[in-house]
Amino acid sequence: MESMAPFLLLLLAISVVHADEGAYIGVNVGTALSDMPSPTQVVALLKSQEIRHVRLYDADPAMLAALANSGIRVTVSVPNEQLLAVGQSNATAANWVSRNVVAHVPAVNITAVAVGSEVLTALPNAAPLLVPAVRYVHSALVAANLDRQIKVSTPHSSSIILDSFPPSQAFFNRSLEPVMVPMLKFLQSTGSYLMLNVYPYYDYMQSNGVIPLDYALFRPLPPNKEAVDANTLLHYTNVFDAVVDAAYFAMAYLNVTNVPVVVLESGWPHKGDPSEEPDATADNADTYNSNLIRHVLNSTGTPKHPGIAVPTYIYELYDEDQRPGAVSERNWGLFDANGVPVYTLHLTGSGVLLANDTTNQTYCIAKEGADAKLLQAALDWACGPGKVDCSVLMQGQPCYDPDTVEAHATYAFNAYYHGMGMGSGTCYFNGVATITTTDPSHGDCTFPGSGGKNGTFLNGTSLAPSSNSTSAQSGSPHSYRDIMQLLQIVGVFLLSLPLFL
Repeated sequence: MESMAPFLLLLLAISVVHADEGAYIGVNVGTALSDMPSPTQVVALLKSQEIRHVRLYDADPAMLAALANSGIRVTVSVPNEQLLAVGQSNATAANWVSRNVVAHVPAVNITAVAVGSEVLTALPNAAPLLVPAVRYVHSALVAANLDRQIKVSTPHSSSIILDSFPPSQAFFNRSLEPVMVPMLKFLQSTGSYLMLNVYPYYDYMQSNGVIPLDYALFRPLPPNKEAVDANTLLHYTNVFDAVVDAAYFAMAYLNVTNVPVVVLESGWPHKGDPSEEPDATADNADTYNSNLIRHVLNSTGTPKHPGIAVPTYIYELYDEDQRPGAVSERNWGLFDANGVPVYTLHLTGSGVLLANDTTNQTYCIAKEGADAKLLQAALDWACGPGKVDCSVLMQGQPCYDPDTVEAHATYAFNAYYHGMGMGSGTCYFNGVATITTTDPSHGDCTFPGSGGKNGTFLNGTSLAPSSNSTSAQSGSPHSYRDIMQLLQIVGVFLLSLPLFL
């Protein structure tokens, strides 16, 4: 697979970003690879993809040297293992800033320091040192006259927010208030922002089926299937927005209303254990990240703060094969160690696709082993409400053979997929379709997209099965009280009509 088209395509969708304001997409750069590229190779990849914002998990001098004069905006980090020393000594913090920040600016465009990573949940015993560490680092930046251009904050897991749906009832874990209150006051007084890690994948996995996959992936939903906050009447169409707004409401509960949220980590794994992590797939990773990118760069904002950008860093640049834990832990990357894209990102809604010529060489096919009844229902929809021209599947026509539901569904799925511009989510069909780079054309049956030719857009095509479609299904709504009983920790929910797309 050839490399993805430059991320410059992303940035064309937004206005020029001044400093770190406005909508932008960044990428996390982890280094737990057995064959980690050299810093110069990493920066070369960043430049080739026009990635303008990166977050490092440390302040590696070789990486910072490679980033010099690149113009890339860099967030450096105080690793958790250094937090103890930095949080106990102003002099140690000043020395850290001198070695890892002052020594590299202005050649390296450092714009933020992330102090620790999810300290309140990963290292709760170190929580008392978090605010002092943040203050000491900031004091050192003030002394170096860098505090205006470099913000200081600390990344939090969204799990510190309790009762997060409806968002208007969300609050921070009260046992953490001795840390959160002074931390938020610090962010407020220094013009910094709340760094939040938002992972709808984990919310979905932990919800035991309460959170629908479509809701986690930003897939389009009919208005009557959106989640509604009964207190504010705000409608939520995805987990990401609900979690971000829960953070805003949790801050407001502590009388802090002017600290913006920056999502420092978000993404979706492209591979997992098939039996335990069936939704960690390349198609879902493509759908989530593509929709996330479009959502952020369009400055959509959230229901509570519409039009207010939520800058977001995708987790992550590379697959990290040395990470412990589940299979998915090692498979969040956009690229492998050789800089080859793991899957093809698509960006719909702004007329661009995040892929090189390989985008024109992807096809939508029926999943092997898919349920025959679901395939037939999806085929009927594609050839009916989906407005695919299925005449080539008739007896005597070039794509009639092989005369199987799977073969005919593959043609219809692919025709719809290419007809809709290969947009994210248009190769779904209630989970019985998948994307491949292998041309399924055979004999005289030439599939749309074969030879790199795009299909044409289908005018007036509905993006969902009609309400009277034999395969359309709808769930019966639950009351908010019932949902809240189901979701004590996992915040957001939605009951969704399963879509074919």
